[in-house]
Amino acid sequence: QVQLVESGGGLVQAGGSVRLSCAASGGTFSRYAMAWFRQAPGKEREFVATISPSGLTTIYTDSVKGRFAISRDNAKNTVYLQMVSLKPGDTAVYYCAAGPIVTMTSNYKDWGQGTQVTVSS
Repeated sequence: QVQLVESGGGLVQAGGSVRLSCAASGGTFSRYAMAWFRQAPGKEREFVATISPSGLTTIYTDSVKGRFAISRDNAKNTVYLQMVSLKPGDTAVYYCAAGPIVTMTSNYKDWGQGTQVTVSS
């Protein structure tokens, strides 16, 4: 089992930027696909981005393409989500997840506790 701890959330103005980090421990990080999901108040959790174990493959949901970038540092056991041009609609709790395969579904084995991102207009 992999333990995941997100950080970097907070309050940001529309148009601003935030970088989220997710530190992993307890497993072989470089073997896992990693993903970011988010859940806004009153809404279902939704897929944001995923990255393959090597970092060579990334997939994004349409609403964040061109604004968000997922990356990973296998030497630091950390995955990142760089978010720019933020919109109020990006307000949500952001979760990172680890699993054996790259997928846009929520079929990931391990999840973090989440970090709040609030975008003010």
